[in-house]
Amino acid sequence: MKKHNFFAGPSILPENTIKNTAEAVLNFAGTGLSVLEVSHRGKEFVAVMDEALALFKELLDIPSTHEVVFVGGGASLQFCMAPYNFLNKKAAYLSTGAWANKAIKEAKLFGEVVEVASSKDKNYSYIPKGWDVPSDVEYLHITTNNTIFGTEIKKDLDVKVPLIGDMSSDIFSRPVDVSKYNLIYGGAQKNLAPAGLAFAIVRKDALGNVDRPIPTYLNYQTHIENGSMFNTPPVLPVFSALETLRWIKEVGGVAKLQKINEDKAILLYNAIDNNKMFKATVDNLEDRSIMNVCFVMNDNYTELEKEFLDFAVSKGMTGIKGHRSVGGFRASIYNALPKSSVQALVDAMNEFEAKH
Repeated sequence: MKKHNFFAGPSILPENTIKNTAEAVLNFAGTGLSVLEVSHRGKEFVAVMDEALALFKELLDIPSTHEVVFVGGGASLQFCMAPYNFLNKKAAYLSTGAWANKAIKEAKLFGEVVEVASSKDKNYSYIPKGWDVPSDVEYLHITTNNTIFGTEIKKDLDVKVPLIGDMSSDIFSRPVDVSKYNLIYGGAQKNLAPAGLAFAIVRKDALGNVDRPIPTYLNYQTHIENGSMFNTPPVLPVFSALETLRWIKEVGGVAKLQKINEDKAILLYNAIDNNKMFKATVDNLEDRSIMNVCFVMNDNYTELEKEFLDFAVSKGMTGIKGHRSVGGFRASIYNALPKSSVQALVDAMNEFEAKH
């Protein structure tokens, strides 16, 4: 039976990424050695790092004002690194879910944090509207996609201060105007590579403007100056990232993926909205994530939640159980998930409705 991978992260990767990474574990670049055991300073791996960073810039059309670095620690370390490098006195944060709140908690260690708006009142089921950003903050931090609650900011905001964006779960799913951001960061384990790697897109001239000393590893300048090789990088995720970036270019780039992702999301949301047994947890169409689709049983069918989950699993669906904060179901439909898997889930939902 074909498996349809809807896990929220670590999550589905392109088939070629998995296949070529597995081959590199056995024999990397014709060396007869595994990518796990060769020097990261050797010419074979340096070529991997160089191409990965170059492709990253090319695919997102990153201007020369910014640099891309790979670091360890995941996005959770970036919650600390971002304010360490950019928050001198005061920053603004938008509270849209669990990960945004973790970022807020870390930022408060470095300066004053203004929470410009929050959707906590409705369990983060919408993106707040109509809020203002204080003019005296050094940046506004946003979490563009909320994997747990299924909301997404799909456009780069127009504000009068620099942006910092956590794009862990929607990077490469749409074009981004990088020039608006002092920093874009994220963990790799959604749309790029296996866990263990984080990326950061850093505006170079925005660094060096805080009063505090910054530990060497936590300073973005360190990683820029050392080409993401200050210490031994997580070589396997970097190799996988390169394979995924090659795949993105082959399928037509980020704009093409955006169209594909929107088509998948429309297919699934329409199925949810037109099925009497289910309802989406995010009502506002504008706020619905095209990466993580969250839905529950309709009020008259709540007792059938486990039965549907078991039924879906029997049809090859994996990873659709919703986060405990929301319940119900979550279908993560990242870049690498084929539309055929979304159609298979829709077919299972329709069959379950007919059964009852």
